[in-house]
Amino acid sequence: MRQLDLVVIVIYLVAISAIGLRLAGRQRSAKDYFVGDSHMPWWTVSFSVVATETSVLTVISVPGGAYSGQGFGNVELAIGYVIGRVVVATVLIPLYKRGGFVSAYQYLGSRFGLKLQGLASVTFVFTRLLAEGVRLFASAIPIKLLLDELGMHTSFRTIIIVLTVITVVYTYLGGIKAVIWTDTIQMGLYLGGAILAIVVLSAHVGGNGFSRALHTGHFKLFDTDFDLAHILTSPFALPTAIIGGAIFAMASHGSDQLIVQRILATRSLRDGQKAMIASGVFVTVQFAAFSLVGALLWSYNRGKSFQQLGLSSSDNLYPSFILHGLPVVISGLLVAGIIGAAMGSLSSALNSMSNSTVADIIHSFFRSTPSEEFLLRLARLMTLVWAVLMAVFACVFSTSTGNVYLTGLTIAGYTYGALLGAFLLGRIVRRANETDSIVAFLVTLGVMTYIVRGVKIDVTVGGVTVPTAVAAQWLVPAGVVVTLAVGALMSLFHRPPASTQTDPTPEPRTDRVEAPVGGE
Repeated sequence: MRQLDLVVIVIYLVAISAIGLRLAGRQRSAKDYFVGDSHMPWWTVSFSVVATETSVLTVISVPGGAYSGQGFGNVELAIGYVIGRVVVATVLIPLYKRGGFVSAYQYLGSRFGLKLQGLASVTFVFTRLLAEGVRLFASAIPIKLLLDELGMHTSFRTIIIVLTVITVVYTYLGGIKAVIWTDTIQMGLYLGGAILAIVVLSAHVGGNGFSRALHTGHFKLFDTDFDLAHILTSPFALPTAIIGGAIFAMASHGSDQLIVQRILATRSLRDGQKAMIASGVFVTVQFAAFSLVGALLWSYNRGKSFQQLGLSSSDNLYPSFILHGLPVVISGLLVAGIIGAAMGSLSSALNSMSNSTVADIIHSFFRSTPSEEFLLRLARLMTLVWAVLMAVFACVFSTSTGNVYLTGLTIAGYTYGALLGAFLLGRIVRRANETDSIVAFLVTLGVMTYIVRGVKIDVTVGGVTVPTAVAAQWLVPAGVVVTLAVGALMSLFHRPPASTQTDPTPEPRTDRVEAPVGGE
């Protein structure tokens, strides 16, 4: 009967590609390809933001974390994320929308120069390549479980390649419009799957199951352990979740082209701000739903360990329940939802990486403005290039072990502080020039590499002292502080730039920054 699940998945894959291309229409310019000519409804953009940041990492890791003792800690994190998004909507989105940008890093080109714009873009695409490689590998986990159930022992690499090819079809042809519309559908599918799982599990465990989970701390929301070592190393300690989470969200949603590109596709500044803030609310609901799935699975399995359940890691918990605890066809729909989460984040990454490559890097080599036809062909070509590289990196990660969610956060820790710090340096330190910003950016990357790889804090767990890495949420504030400190210090050794003496918030350049995908 598992063949019916495969039929459901195949139908979904064909349908989502066809729907995405149908809703996207024909792309006539690079600007239309990258930001939908800034005419997308705010609510679809908000759903796309959620689908983009969710991926399989959230879908399979949050239930496993809630099962193993994190409780509703991810909901606590979401509170900090909402605060960070409000700041982004207030401070950064007006810069992007009023400047007519199609890339977040065009602001850096306007404020400091094309060298920093290119450096930030290179940093973004390299970080995104690694992070999306992890995500793409994670998406292959539940698919492989299903194929193994059917006796079709397919390798992770084969699954990764097939998934990439299918996603590229509508991303290559439909651009950001296809990405946003398919993201909206895919978010509804995987979130609906979580709600369906909650209904099924609730019927199994009943009121007693909820009570057992409650009394064992599986519904715990706030981590109020204020020991300094715990705060610095646990992502769920209250100060880490609220303060660190807010600053982390400012970086991920204010300086990462992956998210900013979606906001730039909205019709107005107000719509962009609504999309940003609403996405925080939706993410909170989503975290609550997946955390509840994990808590109910604990009652459903009567608290058995992952080893007792025959699972190799927490990431296998939710996919295993989908395959063994749900009826045929229903399980196929939920696996399709997980695939949808994977395709949503992958298509978003490919389009944003192509955008940043064309608008921030390649265009700086042109002395005159290329034609829109040439830029559109170049945009599609770069989509294919990044798709191939993404699949290669995902295949490399398929040989690794460990929690993929934490791996993804750690990768972001290398660069998010430098990216957000560069934006804040431009807004706060008026004296800073291009040289200051570049040096500060590079120094921060070096310092953060040392912190991520070399700094460990001794934490006592069960009477045993364990060297533990700094929580990912504190990596961004640390990077921001280093960037601002270095940039501000260097700015004291020269006169302030002429533009900031008269106008502290310079208008965007019109010669080589907006031109690449302007279509104005």
